[in-house]
Amino acid sequence: MTGGDFSRRALTLGLAMALCPTAVTRAQTAATPAPPAAATAPDAATAAPENATAGTIAATGSRAAENAVRQAGDAFGTSIGREVSGLYSRERVRGFSPVVAGNVRIDGLYFDPIVVPSSRLVRATAIRVGPSALGSPFPAPTGIVDLGLRRPGREAAASVLVGYNTWHTPTAEFDASLPVSSTLSVGVGAGMVLENGFNATRDHSFEGAFIAEWTPSARFGLLPFINVRETLIDDHGPITVPQGNFLPPRLPRRQFFGPWWSRGGDTEVNAGLISDWTISDGWLLRAGLFRSQRVVRDQFANVVRLTSPDGTGTERITGDPTLYNASTSGEVRLTRRIEDGPRRHQIHATLRGRQGYRRFDGSRSIDLGVVNILGRAPDVPRPDFSFGPQQDDNVRQWTGGIAYEGRWTGVGELSVGVQKSDYAKRIGFPGAITATDATPWLYNLTAAVQLSDAITFYGGAVTGLEESGVAPNFAANRNEALPAIRTRQIDAGVRLNMGGGMRMVAGLFEVSKPYFNLDTAGRFDVLGEVINRGVEASLAGPLTDELSIVAGAVLLRPQVTGDAVTRGLVGRLPVGAINERIEFSADWRPVFAPGLSLDMRLSYRSPEVATVNNLVFVPTRTLIDVGGRYRFKLAGNDAMLRIQTSNLTSQQGFDLRGANAYTMLPGRVTQAYLTVDF
Repeated sequence: MTGGDFSRRALTLGLAMALCPTAVTRAQTAATPAPPAAATAPDAATAAPENATAGTIAATGSRAAENAVRQAGDAFGTSIGREVSGLYSRERVRGFSPVVAGNVRIDGLYFDPIVVPSSRLVRATAIRVGPSALGSPFPAPTGIVDLGLRRPGREAAASVLVGYNTWHTPTAEFDASLPVSSTLSVGVGAGMVLENGFNATRDHSFEGAFIAEWTPSARFGLLPFINVRETLIDDHGPITVPQGNFLPPRLPRRQFFGPWWSRGGDTEVNAGLISDWTISDGWLLRAGLFRSQRVVRDQFANVVRLTSPDGTGTERITGDPTLYNASTSGEVRLTRRIEDGPRRHQIHATLRGRQGYRRFDGSRSIDLGVVNILGRAPDVPRPDFSFGPQQDDNVRQWTGGIAYEGRWTGVGELSVGVQKSDYAKRIGFPGAITATDATPWLYNLTAAVQLSDAITFYGGAVTGLEESGVAPNFAANRNEALPAIRTRQIDAGVRLNMGGGMRMVAGLFEVSKPYFNLDTAGRFDVLGEVINRGVEASLAGPLTDELSIVAGAVLLRPQVTGDAVTRGLVGRLPVGAINERIEFSADWRPVFAPGLSLDMRLSYRSPEVATVNNLVFVPTRTLIDVGGRYRFKLAGNDAMLRIQTSNLTSQQGFDLRGANAYTMLPGRVTQAYLTVDF
């Protein structure tokens, strides 16, 4: 897309949303004027920061009212329990993954997740970019994933959910909250999913969670928690990797292609402790210490390398010995708040740290010979893989910073911060360790100017030091840890309060990072720099008392630069780039049918770049989900019956898992579940 095309499309998007919001806004979810957190927020002395996600509300007793369309504040990404809305997710924000980058927070405090806690522990997740990042003292490029915990309520309550879908997946969830005393409340949760996937794979998991809130005084509170998830059966469906510039054939759905023994399991643990202490008037000390780990048993990579578009290729199964990945992370933050009439000043001093360890490698492969993925998979007995020695990956990082936030009612906001990071990675076999170190200075500057009660302009610049994740399992250096990278972001835009609870945001952004992908030898490595420039827009709120919407759109103009591009080894577009995305969700509560609501979600995206050389694209696709809720009383308790169909038209297609690596797009599935609050 040329610069002129991009400008015209950006202008068209802006005019369409300004002049005819209902035309463009058919893309995401809506919000009520007041988020649900307002009614049950913790005491002021122990409250999370002002921008804390709406998830910091009572853990149980209100699940029948969960509705991401009506509870989202914007279209940039919100999840409430099982309900999801928004343009972005924790895996993709402005073309990048904030989770891989390490930009995750728990109730506003730094957290380095190996696995993200489940909804048994996390009530809500918010993606903070643009104006929603204002109020975060230390923002990060590609946004922040803010997890709001299920804080136990002050009254005894419980919620039960049972469900089933047309792929024959039963689900059960239970949450309970119990006040033990006037200062202590505890919450517990349990869940079971016997998942049967779109490609006949299975993922049978069981989990439990515990959280407590102890407030011995109005100025001090402790919040310990733990979430454990055990997966007993986890089949591994095929990833198809064409050995040329073509897409794989469309596979038959509900068919497993692979040996029966290519299954494994894992154990995931997330635990932590959060403390809030109001030392004296105007002084708040917040601290969080977190542990996240995953132990994987019998991990397999099922890769079919296609030599022909008709589905012919060779299949290779790669097995790993037990893999271990863990991280201890946390943050201590001291905040001084000064009230000066209409002005509020906050000064933050923070220390963040993490210590990570990973044991990997030792894998062995077996070739299953020539196959055709449209036929039957080879039936071979499980071999003896005779695993080899494993490597160690140790990461240590400390970051200290100081920030200032100022708010002047009716005028605007200013946030300035500087951080110094000390990063060290040691990776390799015992006796052959490779070292990587970095000690960068990082800064952030964001500001907002309020022209009127309805119009606010915002802008900012942020730098960061981020992880790059690990090489994917179809790369020659699979599972290898990648070095830390420097990143930067600038953005600016306008936020409009349109009245009646409707809010609109439109902005420009530019994010740049080193570009990792497969080189000509099949290694996952740095190939240049990627710059994502784009326009994003959000419209959220109630159009009428009965109809709420959330709409989001992003026009992206990505570009890869560097020597590999100049030499013609790499295309000018990064793998995974999608130039246009539109999301629209709506929730309608007809006045003639009390308790009933109908909802829909439309998701459109333009072609996705699939190969490093830019010669293959995943085609355009539009997915439609429809559903409904019926709220009623069951034995005097609030209850909700939810029925939803995803991919209503059962559209065919592919999900891109990496450069020229694909799985098929899931087909239509209908799920139903019943939630009861006690």
